[in-house]
Amino acid sequence: MTKRILDLVLASVALVVLLPVFAVIAVVVRLQDGSPVLFRQQRVGKNCAGFTMLKFRTMRPDAEERLAELMHRNEGFGPLFKIRDDPRITRVGGFLRKTSLDELPQLWNVLVGDMSLVGPRPALPREVAQWEPAAFGRLTVRPGITGPWQVNGRSDLPWDEGLRHDLEYAANWSVGTDMILLAKTVPRVLFPRGAY
Repeated sequence: MTKRILDLVLASVALVVLLPVFAVIAVVVRLQDGSPVLFRQQRVGKNCAGFTMLKFRTMRPDAEERLAELMHRNEGFGPLFKIRDDPRITRVGGFLRKTSLDELPQLWNVLVGDMSLVGPRPALPREVAQWEPAAFGRLTVRPGITGPWQVNGRSDLPWDEGLRHDLEYAANWSVGTDMILLAKTVPRVLFPRGAY
């Protein structure tokens, strides 16, 4: 309950304070290549419950359809799919990803209870289908906008190491841990490393 109250208060304040930023990003994305401004994607949340995660769109509208033709270029670890210089990413999208501004709409996901401010990143259904049994320990808590994987290396972190951080978080969560991870997120956003 403490974690949920913290999420509600901080997410509500952040949404109000950042409303002008939301407006500017929405206009810039729209001007670059039209609608939609938001990208909606199915993710797997706490206890394997599915939900629709929101992000500012950083890729071309046909990005999901082009995924199959790019699979041979995958640089991600384990079940993760990542490509440096992904041709589907727009110029504005590259900036939004580097600065993590594309994640801001997930404050709404926090407000409605699908996500938390801090927790393991929400996985895609196709990723979960490839998980070993131990990885499902990540789903005992709500997924987060930021979390141990993000502050310890983001895309540069090998799957096994990132999973270890997430499982330790899920097993040993505390308000203090969340405050520390939120504080560590600030320099990660200001001086991005491992974001692509």
